Amino acid sequence: MGYAARFSDLQLKERPIILGIESSCDETAAAVVRGREILSSVILSSASEQAKYGGVVPEIASRAHTDAISAAVERALAEANVSKNELDAVAVTYGAGLLGALLVGLSFAKSFAWALGVPLIAVDHIRGHMAAAYLADPALEPPFITLLASGGHTAVLYTKSYTEFEILGSTRDDAAGEAFDKAARVLGLPYPGGPNVEKLAREGKESIEFPKMFRGGGYDFSYSGLKTAVINYCHTKEQKGEPYSRADVAASFQAAACGALVGRAVAAAKEKNCRVIAAGGGVIANGYLRERLTNACGQSGIRAVLPEKRFCTDNAAMIAAEGLVQYRARNFVDLSLNACAHIPLGKKGKQ
Repeated sequence: MGYAARFSDLQLKERPIILGIESSCDETAAAVVRGREILSSVILSSASEQAKYGGVVPEIASRAHTDAISAAVERALAEANVSKNELDAVAVTYGAGLLGALLVGLSFAKSFAWALGVPLIAVDHIRGHMAAAYLADPALEPPFITLLASGGHTAVLYTKSYTEFEILGSTRDDAAGEAFDKAARVLGLPYPGGPNVEKLAREGKESIEFPKMFRGGGYDFSYSGLKTAVINYCHTKEQKGEPYSRADVAASFQAAACGALVGRAVAAAKEKNCRVIAAGGGVIANGYLRERLTNACGQSGIRAVLPEKRFCTDNAAMIAAEGLVQYRARNFVDLSLNACAHIPLGKKGKQ
């Protein structure tokens, strides 16, 4: 009998205590959630070390996770004032992400769940970002529109139920987060790019006409042209020896990038007659985007559900939140579960 089969007749709790573990990139995170109530959230990041190399080095990230995982879990339990024996399940990111980094968190979660005799829940990292909205509004129920904007994915989705969603539009090339990172690089800004572009943009004006997005119907995104336009603008000015404002470039790029996200999300909500737009992903931590989305929703009679900024970027509370969804669906997994570096958007999670 497989490990998951042991829990086929498990009496489910209304508000189970779930330990979430996240190690897909450069944050080692652990959190304890009771139902949709966050009891603790711990993040130990190696971002400062990665910044020396201008981006995430997989081997360095994996070693950092190995050093930090046990301490992160211990702190999360202590801050939640919860004993490990009180846990009802362990939810862990199994993909997508850096394979070595994922394996650290997954291996720890397997042994922890097995030792406690509780279910193991596999969480798709992207579904975790989407589930962060449930922490922002514990009363949130589908259906609603989800705006997903991260380093690897950009999409507008119709969330039909807790476990089903329809992709209305997604990126045809670069994701929004990638575009921010590439714009930051050409502007000479340090890693991570997104927060630094936002900071510089506050000093500038939206005075440069960058392409907003390709024309045509639908809700797809394309950030390749915008990224290239920023690069060409800066390089042309430099080659001609003409002065230009880096702050204006940042502000104009940010306006174009975020405008597309807001416009498509609001249009989708109107088409689907949804009165709620929930957002998730690291780019949603951008203050300019949050303000534009909130204002656009307000003008259209739509409610915007935005996770706190700390729950937009990689964290384990969102993994536990998606863990609750899978717990209620009895989607428990065996200890043979392996990490997966790539999970296509829309693929069903491990059963």
